[in-house]
Amino acid sequence: MENFLYTLIIPVILFFSFIFTGLSGNKFKPAVSGIICTATVFISAALSYWTAYQYFFLHGKVNGVYQIINVYKIEWLKFNETLSIDIGILLDPISVMMMVVITTVSLMVHIYSIGYMKGDSGYSRYFAFLSLFTFAMLGLVLSVNIFMTYMFWELVGISSYLLIGHYYNKPSAVSASKKAFIVTRFADLGFLIGILLLSAFAGTFDFNELTNPNGNAILQSASTTFMGLSAISWALILIFIGCAGKSAMFPLHIWLPDAMEGPTPVSALIHAATMVVAGVYLIARLFPLYVFTSPVALEVVAHVGAFTSLFAAIIACTQTDIKRVLAFSTISQIGYMMVSLGVSGYGAEEGLGYMASMFHLFTHAFFKALLFLGAGSIIHAIHTNEIYSMGNLRKYMPLTHITFLTACLAIAGIPPLSGFFSKDEMLVAVMEKNIFLFAVQYVVAGITAFYMFRLYFTVFWNKDKKYEHVPHESPNVMLITLIFLAVCSALAGLIPFSQFVSSNGVPFSTHIHMNIAIPVVGIALAGILLAYALYKKESLSPEKIKNSLGVFYRSAYRKFYIDEIYIFVTKKIIFNLISVPVAWFDRHVVDNTMNGIAYTTNFVSEKIKYMQSGQLQQYAFIMVAGMILIFLLTLYLIIV
Repeated sequence: MENFLYTLIIPVILFFSFIFTGLSGNKFKPAVSGIICTATVFISAALSYWTAYQYFFLHGKVNGVYQIINVYKIEWLKFNETLSIDIGILLDPISVMMMVVITTVSLMVHIYSIGYMKGDSGYSRYFAFLSLFTFAMLGLVLSVNIFMTYMFWELVGISSYLLIGHYYNKPSAVSASKKAFIVTRFADLGFLIGILLLSAFAGTFDFNELTNPNGNAILQSASTTFMGLSAISWALILIFIGCAGKSAMFPLHIWLPDAMEGPTPVSALIHAATMVVAGVYLIARLFPLYVFTSPVALEVVAHVGAFTSLFAAIIACTQTDIKRVLAFSTISQIGYMMVSLGVSGYGAEEGLGYMASMFHLFTHAFFKALLFLGAGSIIHAIHTNEIYSMGNLRKYMPLTHITFLTACLAIAGIPPLSGFFSKDEMLVAVMEKNIFLFAVQYVVAGITAFYMFRLYFTVFWNKDKKYEHVPHESPNVMLITLIFLAVCSALAGLIPFSQFVSSNGVPFSTHIHMNIAIPVVGIALAGILLAYALYKKESLSPEKIKNSLGVFYRSAYRKFYIDEIYIFVTKKIIFNLISVPVAWFDRHVVDNTMNGIAYTTNFVSEKIKYMQSGQLQQYAFIMVAGMILIFLLTLYLIIV
């Protein structure tokens, strides 16, 4: 067996990069910080590719099954004979795949940022936090147990907060970073309670033991029930709440669109390819536990994912900020992945949904990162996010145009680009298990194609706008990353993914199902043609359709007032009806009780303090007087 101990370098080198750049970055020219951080990510990426080659092609498979390898594992905290928290690195098909995705996208974002962030006053700080985030994300996917995952989960949240709030002198960015941090903290409370419940009843934090189909955690899962569900089921639903927060599932999605206030490369890294798919990854990591112990929890995952994918896709059709369109697109696509996981079984062909979800996570990382970086290239050129202030940009930015079109075709599921293959597998898996969910996802496929090409035709075709400065193509350092990601978006679907990733580690073969592929491509083409008619040819009037939809359109544009509902509940109910009475009780009852105890203590002390005067004659007088009183009392009791 190959010694994979060198994989320790992959995350650790990024942590040292963060420490060095964070503490010393301002002592060098800003460009030096960018070069140092980019070089360390390049080393991590190179080692990740080498690890993937070694694992998938040479040493990871034993007797036809990909093994779970604990590369490094030491005991950190011991609670009892069976329960302890270990620190280490775990390699299996999904952790190796995620390692490749994270380091690849992070490397592209680092290279892109050298050009995009040039001249920024927080250049060194930005790169330091990028390194911290990448370290945290790698730690999350390589964790050997769920508590170690939770620690890195929180570090990812902190890193996200720091990067979203990069422009800390901009009130909207500060507000967005706080919103992201607070919303995900509420979700993480559910995650933490779920972990504690799970460990209490399973007796372990270790992933190997938790996900072993023949292990005690699964075999003894029904020993305790509450309200008709096993304790493990409640734990898994609570863990899903944490996943829903991190992956921006309804109703915890509200932080992601606002998080676009951060630098655009941050959106490409955090909000397209890594952090937001952490929830999908964790469900996949615990998948045997879900599928064997709690089908109900998996149903919750599937139905929440289906609703979220449709809900977010509808909103994306109405948004006019280019990054917010992509943000809601991300929410919708993650919903797709959740549905596929939620309907999956366990095994090779039975686990098609599991494989398809991971496949779409893999392909989506490339084309969504490309879309965000392409949006950044556009914003860099014309200094606005509003799509209706853009038009005919293909004339000024031909390379950005071609790469952006590639990503749009990929996410729409047009063959032979990568999104077609992964989306086909997901829809096949859903079709086999739940026709209603398939119908929802089929409609979402058409809506996805529509809103992406609404964006594409509005930005790159349409009529020329009066630009303050003539738009220009981005610097080469930014274009290189767009070209690389465009190639990945085009070709990643050709990877025989089921030969590497499956729910039980056993490779299996898949093929294109024409009975599903043809209708899905058909509805995607219908969405593209509708967008063409509305926003390119203008044979139909978007304004007339908008007016005919009336309240529905206005509601979708306002994101169905979910933010307003949260504000109402927070301010009018929690603050006014709960917080204000609690504050009154605290000030008038608790404080006055404490003040009364203090006043009484002072009063009594004031009265008796003269008993300790330090004067000998006073002490003698009190002693003699006491003795006389005792004598008289005793004499009285004897006579009576």
